[in-house]
Amino acid sequence: MAAVRALRSCSRTAGRLICVHHIRSCSSVRFIKSKYMSIFDKSAFKFSHQHRLFKTSAISNGQIVQFKLSDIGEGITEVTVKEWYVKEGDSVSQFDSICEVQSDKASVTITSRYDGIIRKLHYNLDEIAYVGKPLVDIETDALKDVASEEDVVETPAVSHEEHTHQEIKGHKTLATPAVRRLAMENNIKLSEVVGTGKDNRILKEDILNYLAKQTGAILPPSPKPEIIPPLPKSEIAPAAPKDKGTKIPISISKPIVFAGKDKTEAVTGFHKAMVKTMTAALKIPHFGYCDEIDLTQLVQLREELKPLAQVRGVKLSFMPFFIKAASLGLLHYPILNASVDENCQNITYKASHNIGVAMDTEQGLIVPNVKNVQVCSVFEIASELNRLLTLGSAGQLGTNDLTGGTFTLSNIGTIGGTYAKPVILPPEVAIGALGKIQVLPRFNGNGEVFKAQIMNVSWSADHRIIDGATMARFSNLWKSYLENPAFMLLDLK
Repeated sequence: MAAVRALRSCSRTAGRLICVHHIRSCSSVRFIKSKYMSIFDKSAFKFSHQHRLFKTSAISNGQIVQFKLSDIGEGITEVTVKEWYVKEGDSVSQFDSICEVQSDKASVTITSRYDGIIRKLHYNLDEIAYVGKPLVDIETDALKDVASEEDVVETPAVSHEEHTHQEIKGHKTLATPAVRRLAMENNIKLSEVVGTGKDNRILKEDILNYLAKQTGAILPPSPKPEIIPPLPKSEIAPAAPKDKGTKIPISISKPIVFAGKDKTEAVTGFHKAMVKTMTAALKIPHFGYCDEIDLTQLVQLREELKPLAQVRGVKLSFMPFFIKAASLGLLHYPILNASVDENCQNITYKASHNIGVAMDTEQGLIVPNVKNVQVCSVFEIASELNRLLTLGSAGQLGTNDLTGGTFTLSNIGTIGGTYAKPVILPPEVAIGALGKIQVLPRFNGNGEVFKAQIMNVSWSADHRIIDGATMARFSNLWKSYLENPAFMLLDLK
């Protein structure tokens, strides 16, 4: 019996040594192979070496979470992946940029809700991603600490000159997911909100205060740029003399390639938005009205103001004057700054003059709008137009820039042409198309011929609620402001 007990004791010891050796040789142990447990005493291993197994198996992989594309509003169900800011194996933190997507309305930057490691990208560049479907797989250990909000969506990048921590390809906006969600639901761009928290973090109170200032839909103008006193005329460098010779047409930048076969591609992005908008616009009975404007005095005024605007860092075109004159006219004819419901049963008169400007970009036709023109100066309008043009050229206009318009001007004259037939952008009820400025002979009050700067304008209005006389009176008032810029001073506030 003593020999048997000694043999059993040796067997237990050998079994323990072999099992412990097996445990130490594995980087992550989740179970012990059954062949070791069947040969040796299981109970002795269970109670005598439980602490060794626990210490060795404490290391475990995180859980894989499918990060889904959330609803980004405006009825959008699909987007195009334009750029990935991460790749498989990268570590991300909450609010880090994941990717930039392009809807039929705007570019949007998607940010992470989790701290973890990117394990899979579900889409390649230029592929269509669908709302509610997985965008990336993230391995994370902190699921219990993640808030219950939906996937975080951020509006697209804005210019670096703005005082903001808006998402710009990896840069963070300091705001919690709840605050971001609140801003998105109220169509607020975080770059327009001044954060009062630590390190300029945007708090819920900041969003609510911003909304409170929107009473009557009249927003305060953006922070005014620093105004530098104008230099004396002697210090302003004279502008280079313009070449009065005949302009030579510039050839297109991309060479023509004859592929030799037909090519079919899907209608996406802004082109898809145009299909939807113009299809709805065809249901509106359009009324057209055209006139010509003598801009001789305005051309002289702009030439005087251009150097002063350049000193302030702003490029001054004619469009800010056209926009401000339109806003002054809308104060007298608010029906043109209204909208109607689908069945044309109710008219909503808009308090804000959010005047859209049609832009030709590589992505197609886009119409961002200058918010609250009724409380902006000509210089502030010019500054905002510069910002919109910069972002539009880079394809980084946000949803807030592209939505909420109440009236539109399309400057087709920058490309060419004198007259156009603009199509109304629902739910707006009026739009104007501006032709190019031409030097033409005209007669003054004494019957003398003089050289005039003439521009043609073409208006379209919703004839269901706007009659021809109203459109003509508005056009005449707008025309008087531009032909006599000094008249604008009487109504400027």
